[in-house]
Amino acid sequence: MIFEDLPTTPTSEELIDKAFSRAARAGKAKRGLEAQQSMLQTAANIISDNLENVVTAWPDFEYDAHPFYYELADAIVDVDKLRQSLSEVMWASRKAREIHEEYQPRLRKTDVDTARKHRKQAFARLADIVEQIDDHLLYINESRNDLRDLPEIDPDEPTIVVAGYPNVGKSSFVNDVTSARGETASYPFTTKGIGLGHFEHEHLRYQLVDTPGLLDRPPAERNEIESQAVSAIEHLADCMLVMIDPSGECGYPLESQLELRDSIVDQFESVPVLTVANKTDRREVWDEDLLEELDADYTMSVETGEDVETVLEAAIEAVDYEPELPFEE
Repeated sequence: MIFEDLPTTPTSEELIDKAFSRAARAGKAKRGLEAQQSMLQTAANIISDNLENVVTAWPDFEYDAHPFYYELADAIVDVDKLRQSLSEVMWASRKAREIHEEYQPRLRKTDVDTARKHRKQAFARLADIVEQIDDHLLYINESRNDLRDLPEIDPDEPTIVVAGYPNVGKSSFVNDVTSARGETASYPFTTKGIGLGHFEHEHLRYQLVDTPGLLDRPPAERNEIESQAVSAIEHLADCMLVMIDPSGECGYPLESQLELRDSIVDQFESVPVLTVANKTDRREVWDEDLLEELDADYTMSVETGEDVETVLEAAIEAVDYEPELPFEE
């Protein structure tokens, strides 16, 4: 996952202390003018290199981040603000190099006292540059902490997203047909774990995702961040399975479940959406008056296993995934 290995971003104070303490050790290893030159070069290099590493550790959001992760990141942090902070840090990195290039010639052909004076001036300017970007360094590190625990989902794998109200059988279905067995990943803005499982079909790997806290209630009940996260899932889903419990034993009336289904169909208009009525083993308590309105594409029982494979095969067919093959001349 593109954010999980991001290093901790140092504060301005930590970076200045590191640069100047290393510079002091470098100066002790030499004498005269060479000591002053070594101190300046060491301090400038540490500041410039560390700041550049802060920036290059991040993906280029425009070119390297899949739209799924871009929108998901933007739901959690302000990506524009983050990019601006990274730009300011890169500016400071270049500025540290410029200060080194400006002062290093002044330390060559002069006396030691004058060289020491110039080196101290350069140190003061280096420290000032780093202190100017303190807020940017703090925001970058906050963003790193918020993003590093995003769920490890591969947006390039064919993906089936399971939606529907709580207790309709979504997690049981994911566990039944994949290797999930309770495997979860967390979004920073929900206390509920994301159900994530994988299965193989004809040597292709598929991922099955259940998103509790996002696609298990009407759009009007989602906050702004959750709504944007749902938009991010539009870039992820190759097929939607909306699971319905016609018995109503899930605690939600069938009318509400169908309204949620319709809202998902409207939002995911470019994605195949299949309506699956679960709990056929409880068919005797289904709301028969609303079955025609239900218009389910498939029925099944995760409890007994009835037609579960049929539903999975239908989802695979709806995904219609064909891997890219190497170019053959």
